[in-house]
Amino acid sequence: MFIYLTSGTPEYMESMRKKYLPKEQMIVLHGSGSSMLLHETEGKTLFATPRKYEVIDHVNDIQQSGYFVLNNIPVSEEGRPIFENRFLNRAGAIENEPGFIAYRLLRPIGSDTYVVLTQWTGPQSYEAWKNSKAFKEAHSKPDQATPGVKKQNIFNAASYVTTYSGKLSEQE
Repeated sequence: MFIYLTSGTPEYMESMRKKYLPKEQMIVLHGSGSSMLLHETEGKTLFATPRKYEVIDHVNDIQQSGYFVLNNIPVSEEGRPIFENRFLNRAGAIENEPGFIAYRLLRPIGSDTYVVLTQWTGPQSYEAWKNSKAFKEAHSKPDQATPGVKKQNIFNAASYVTTYSGKLSEQE
């Protein structure tokens, strides 16, 4: 499965989504100052120049409404297997959090920045997750490195978070 992202005006993103529904799975995401169209498909995208990702892990279907959090994580080429292994062997505690809707781990195609996409019923659900014991456990650093293995920095730059709503703020 693949996810393709493209940006544009809210009106244009909405018109593209409506044009291809119900044949294509497209979600319009509205952020502060920008909108983005997310196309999830097994095939090729309809976008001319999208940001491209392979879905390497997922939970549940993405829905049009809700609050989307995209954790953008630049990972070095040699760090990719380590990063992916960590996420593919995660505890899965997020799925039990109140307000959780969906999750995607996205491997970049033609870039170094992975995206961890989570969808929530609203910003309050996401904030409650961030303040939960499960979050602290999932994001804790191990007390000791593996004996005999040199600690390696697998990140190319600092990660950053972008948030979006599945509806325009006037509609919420």
